[in-house]
Amino acid sequence: MGSMIYEVAPALTIRDRALRHLQAVIIGRLRRHESCCFAWDDEPDVGGDDSTEAEGRGLHGAVWISPSSSLYFSYESSMTEPLRRDWLELLGSSAASGTLRMLPEPETEA
Repeated sequence: MGSMIYEVAPALTIRDRALRHLQAVIIGRLRRHESCCFAWDDEPDVGGDDSTEAEGRGLHGAVWISPSSSLYFSYESSMTEPLRRDWLELLGSSAASGTLRMLPEPETEA
């Protein structure tokens, strides 16, 4: 389980594989000087501290991410497999529509 730490807010834990895809989308937007809202609503890949790891935890929230934001991505393990383009496109489309969400990994690669 990796973490995304946003400025002084508590760390948001996200499964490493999902976090790597999310990081790529966020960094891509920031390089283009684009801001976005990142919101989560009980997504299976997103958790909080240890007390919220159980299924049905009811974890909800949102943060505004802009080029001036301080983000830190931390991973529990290294990933050697490449990122999936279809998942990156899906996440990027959600950000372009107004709110970046941690959408689940597609079943099969397009």
